[in-house]
Amino acid sequence: MQQHLTEAAALPADRTDGTLVGRIWRPGELAGPSIVAIRAGGVFDLSAAAPTMTDLLNAADPVALARTPGERVGSLRELLANSAHDQRHDGVAHFLAPTDLQPIKAAGVTFATSLLERVIEEQARGDPAKALAIRQTITGVIGTDLSKITPGSPAAQRLKAHLVGQGAWSQYLEVGIGPDAEIFTKGPPMSAVGTGALIGIRADSVWNNPEPELVLAVSSAGRIVGATLGNDVNLRDLEGRSALLLGKAKDNNASCALGPFIRLLDDSLNLDDLRRTTIELAVEGEDGFTLEGRSSMAEISRDITDLVGATVGPNHQYPDGFVLMCGTMFAPIQDRDQPGQGFTHKAGDLVTISCPELGTLANRVAHCDQVPAWTFGSHALMRNLATRGLL
Repeated sequence: MQQHLTEAAALPADRTDGTLVGRIWRPGELAGPSIVAIRAGGVFDLSAAAPTMTDLLNAADPVALARTPGERVGSLRELLANSAHDQRHDGVAHFLAPTDLQPIKAAGVTFATSLLERVIEEQARGDPAKALAIRQTITGVIGTDLSKITPGSPAAQRLKAHLVGQGAWSQYLEVGIGPDAEIFTKGPPMSAVGTGALIGIRADSVWNNPEPELVLAVSSAGRIVGATLGNDVNLRDLEGRSALLLGKAKDNNASCALGPFIRLLDDSLNLDDLRRTTIELAVEGEDGFTLEGRSSMAEISRDITDLVGATVGPNHQYPDGFVLMCGTMFAPIQDRDQPGQGFTHKAGDLVTISCPELGTLANRVAHCDQVPAWTFGSHALMRNLATRGLL
């Protein structure tokens, strides 16, 4: 874990040339979260100017606010080292997830590859042993390349009519190539964990995987103001049994990791840079198993601005802003144990998600009932900030 919690690994390729902000836990008398800027000279507390990340992201000029002087807390090296799951505690300053009051939203089935795997999950009813045979049957009818189909287009409607006639239509195909995007709530505000922390899978899940994703930071006005990395941990067996179990498959203790920082859009990073980036993933198991994958944002079926438009608008507002996980094309099928049963996590897996623009998010897998309980929510944050005179 520690090799991924270094400045060289955690920072973007251009290091601190961009505008990087995050959240840390401050120990001692303050004993609470603070908004910080990550700069060449260290980590600087911006709480006097922006008590919450919501205040910063909703500002008229988030970049200008992030560049206020602030109080130096310490070195990036020190805070990253303290952020490892076996080192972090309330007595040391360490990184938290870089969001606070924002709901954590997610877009599903936004890549052709993951679309096929969702259809396979549905047909397998959560049984990984059936996946290989179903994959062969489904791809024989649907094909393996849906990337050239524009969702909601006339061509997509013709394909839908054909698949209905073949008895191969699926609720996942409906949101994958239909007119309406799937947008769901991954987790409530304050529930995400940051880099270095444990991430959770349910002990009763036998088929699950990481989902490495680009995560957009969106203001209350619906404006994309920054981005970070995310792991939308997914329990494939639960979702495959029934789409009505999506909440149970997606929203569990420590089932969402975000970080390491939010990089604000400025002269060094724009939306086109995000559209072109590739998200890399690596899994290293304590059993010696390794898995690598990538998710190219150039292959997404719906533009990231369209996903934001499907989330916020006249029918739904977010006064605290929100973060939006954009989905992934990564759907691992590499066998880990038994032939034909594909990949699933094991406790102890080290998961790293990275891209040159945003750095590296690193977490180790544990069962949800074994990770630290989530106890510091929005109410605790408000009380803490009031006690510190920041509200």
